[in-house]
Amino acid sequence: MAVKELDCMGLKCPQPILKVVALVPTMAEGDILEIKADCPSFPTDIKAWCSRTGKTLLFCMDDGSGNHSAQIQF
Repeated sequence: MAVKELDCMGLKCPQPILKVVALVPTMAEGDILEIKADCPSFPTDIKAWCSRTGKTLLFCMDDGSGNHSAQIQF
């Protein structure tokens, strides 16, 4: 199991999700992707993407200043 990090700070919808999609071929079952983003729609978008693709959203948090962090297990 590997842990990969993806920095999407400064990117606006739909770029953070497109960056996640671009990494899918490099992820193995059980791998975890940690994402940082400041796009206001990121929490809604990542939850919807995980639901559609069957990936496990371990968490999605806001630090109170509009910065989000999320973990997805593949």
